[in-house]
Amino acid sequence: MIIGLGSDLIDIRRIARTLERHGDRFTNRVFTEVEQAKSDRRANRAASYAKRFAAKEACSKALGTGLSQGVFWRDMGVVNLPSGAPTMRLTGGALRRLEQIMPAGMQPRIHVTLTDDDPLAQAFVIIEALPA
Repeated sequence: MIIGLGSDLIDIRRIARTLERHGDRFTNRVFTEVEQAKSDRRANRAASYAKRFAAKEACSKALGTGLSQGVFWRDMGVVNLPSGAPTMRLTGGALRRLEQIMPAGMQPRIHVTLTDDDPLAQAFVIIEALPA
């Protein structure tokens, strides 16, 4: 059963300008250490950060809160499953919200898709409830 769906589209150039202007202050405020390590290794660093930024926006929409009600940027982090497929690791307010919307006897699975085609990056997030 799908309990949340979110999408986001962002201009990679906007993230590139923000990285130039604010550097570590921006990355430390918005991205987890795992996301920073992965994006900083990429040849197109701005595109990598833009996809992750879009995923956070999409995830907050799928949670039904946006970035409010105790859900913060670093509460949502893009990680990869052993297969390499992306998913979200939620902590703090995002995890609490996920627990609130999850029906009894169900467990969450978060599906994420990321893409970019310069100058745009896009993410979709689907939160699915599966029998425990």
